[in-house]
Amino acid sequence: MRWQDHIVATADTLHGWPRFRNTRIPVAVVLDNLAAGVSAEELHADYPTLPKEAIPAALAYAADLARETIVPIPAA
Repeated sequence: MRWQDHIVATADTLHGWPRFRNTRIPVAVVLDNLAAGVSAEELHADYPTLPKEAIPAALAYAADLARETIVPIPAA
């Protein structure tokens, strides 16, 4: 899955936040919902314009960010 084929960011839409191509659905909305335990079926019911490739693309995008960005994790 090449997330770059499904996720775009343009200054004139959603203030440049990453979103799914041909939609106004931010990638963060999908990732937040998945993290909260919302199923793919529920997401597609709540966002009928969400492309079927959106969830795998969002996860691939998040994986790339996790590899490229240092995020401080508090000590246990």
